[in-house]
Amino acid sequence: MALSTNRTVNHLLKPLSAAICATRRLSSDTITVETSLPFTGHNIDPPSRAVETSANELMTFFKDMAEMRRMEIAADSLYKAKLIRGFCHLYDGQEAVAIGMEAAITKKDCIITAYRDHCLFLGRGGGLYESFTELMGRKDGCSKGKGGSMHFYKKESGFYGGHGIVGAQVPLGIGLAFAQKYSKEEHVTFAMYGDGAANQGQLFEALNMAALWDLPAILVCENNHYGMGTAEWRAAKSPAYYKRGDYVPGLKVDGMDALAVKQACKFAKEHALKNGPIILEMDTYRYHGHSMSDPGSTYRTRDEISGVRQERDPIERIRKLILAHDIATEKELKDIEKEKRKVVDEAIAKAKESPMPDPSELFTNVYVKGFGVEAFGADRKEVRTTLP
Repeated sequence: MALSTNRTVNHLLKPLSAAICATRRLSSDTITVETSLPFTGHNIDPPSRAVETSANELMTFFKDMAEMRRMEIAADSLYKAKLIRGFCHLYDGQEAVAIGMEAAITKKDCIITAYRDHCLFLGRGGGLYESFTELMGRKDGCSKGKGGSMHFYKKESGFYGGHGIVGAQVPLGIGLAFAQKYSKEEHVTFAMYGDGAANQGQLFEALNMAALWDLPAILVCENNHYGMGTAEWRAAKSPAYYKRGDYVPGLKVDGMDALAVKQACKFAKEHALKNGPIILEMDTYRYHGHSMSDPGSTYRTRDEISGVRQERDPIERIRKLILAHDIATEKELKDIEKEKRKVVDEAIAKAKESPMPDPSELFTNVYVKGFGVEAFGADRKEVRTTLP
C-alpha cells in the first residue's frame, strides 16, 4: 500500500516516546491510504484506490492477523503431533481477506466458505478455545468436536460454515441471499470458494439464479493460484475469475492488502443490495500446502513462497503502515506478537483438557427426533440404542 505522505521512510520509522505512541495509538483520526494496486473491473466502474482508515483500525488489523497467523502455525504443530486428525487446511498468507471483509460488513451479513475456514471463524467472533477444541475433536468445539477442521460454524454471527465438498457451499450461499431478500433484509451473503472450485458447474447454476432474481449475493473467489497441486493456468482456460460471471459484474482485488479488501467488500455490498450479485476475485496466496498432507513445495519453488512472504505479506504491509504513521513502535508490535503466541499456547493447553464427546453423540444431529429410530450394531442383531 502506498502511503499518503511525502515524508521520507527513514524519518517515518524514527521511534517516538512511549507517551506519544500511547496517545496516537488510540486516535480515531482518519488516515487515507492508497491501495498498492488498482482495482480491475468487469462490466462495472471500480471503486477508488483511496481508502479511509484509522490508527485504531490498523492496530486491530495487526492484532487480529497476528492471532490468525499464530493459530495456523500452532495447528500445523498439533497436526504433526497427531492431536489433530483427518483433513486440515491452513489459511496463513490469506488473512487479509478475512480481516478486510469483516471491516466492511456486519454480523447480520452472512459468510459461507469451503474447508479453509479457521480464520474466517475467528473473524466472525469465534474464539481460540472453540477452535482448538474443534480441531482436536473435543466436545467443547464450535461443532461439538464432530466437525473438525473443515466444519466450523457460528450461526449466531452469520457464519454458515466450512464445507468439504468443492464448490457445494456456493448454492447454499445463494440460498442464504434468497432468504435475505425474501425477508426484506438489508444484508448480503458472501459465498466464498477457491480457484480450484471456480470451474464447478454448480457455481454457474447458482450464479444464474442469483442474477435472475437480483439476489444480494457476493461470490468471492479466493484465488491462491493453486487448486490442490495444480497451478491455475493448467486448470483454467481463463484464469480471470472476476470475469467468469459474464453477465454479472466482477472486480479483481489485491487480496494481500487488507484495506483493498475492505474497500472492495464495502463497494460490493452496496452494489449487491441495489443491483444483485457481483464477483470478487481476491488475488491471494497460501504459504502452507493445500492441506497438511501436501508439503506445498513439489509443484512450486521455495523461492516463490519466500518471494511472496517478502514482497506481499499482509501482516508486514500493515506493520509498515503502522510504523510509517507513527502509530506504534517496532518493539510494541513485536510485543503484541509475543502476547498472541502466549494467548494461543494458553488456549491449546486448555483445549487439551476438554473431554472427548460421549459416544452417544455419534447419533445426534443425524435423525429427526421423535421417530423412535433404532441403531443396531454391525451384525444387525443387537440394538445399541433407541433414539428419542
